[in-house]
Amino acid sequence: MKASEFDRKFDESENITDDLDLSLARRPGEETKRINVDFPAWMVMSLDREARRLGVTRQSIIKMWLAERLQPHG
Repeated sequence: MKASEFDRKFDESENITDDLDLSLARRPGEETKRINVDFPAWMVMSLDREARRLGVTRQSIIKMWLAERLQPHG
C-alpha cells in the first residue's frame, strides 16, 4: 500500500489496524532494563505473602507498588 492510500484511510477514520505490523510496536520509554535489588528476608516473606493474597508474582507486586509510588502527582 502506498503512503498516500494509508494517509487517506487514516484521515477518513477507516480502520487501519490490518495494514499495520504491530509485532514490532513498542511504547516509548517502556523498554525493559534488568536490575538486581537485595531485600532482607522478612521483606521477601512479606512480599510473597501479599503477592499470594493478590494472586500475582513477587515481581509483579514489586512493579505495581513502585509504579504507584513513582506516578506523577498532577
